[in-house]
Amino acid sequence: MKGLILGAVATLTVLVSVVDRCCAEDVSLYDGGGEAVAYIAVDDELTVYLWGGQPVAYLDDGSVWGFNGKHLGWFDGGVIWDHEGNGACALKGALTVIPRIESLKSLKSLKPLKSLKELPPLQALHTNHFSATPCSIFLALGQ
Repeated sequence: MKGLILGAVATLTVLVSVVDRCCAEDVSLYDGGGEAVAYIAVDDELTVYLWGGQPVAYLDDGSVWGFNGKHLGWFDGGVIWDHEGNGACALKGALTVIPRIESLKSLKSLKPLKSLKELPPLQALHTNHFSATPCSIFLALGQ
């Protein structure tokens, strides 16, 4: 019995370690052409950084908010959706194109203070295509 409990504790310890490593990584965001242009820093309050290191937005309760207080869109199903229901950015698994090889990220800049949030609009129905506004420009509207 003692060996079973020790084995269960060891398994739990390994699982916690794997989850910590998994979730402490950055999650890349791709544009419609499959290029990684931004990332979500999971261990940094779900802050969204452009690939150049600029903090531009953050995720909160399914919404994407700019540090300037603007509601940029929604994060649902691995896609950041704009107010018209078009995809602005997507995780690798949500892409319909083959993603390009990621370049090296720049160092993160300091995050600005969060402004008061504006009221979000009603969420539009999702389309099946990307927005005409590139992901990096869309996210930069939150600066």
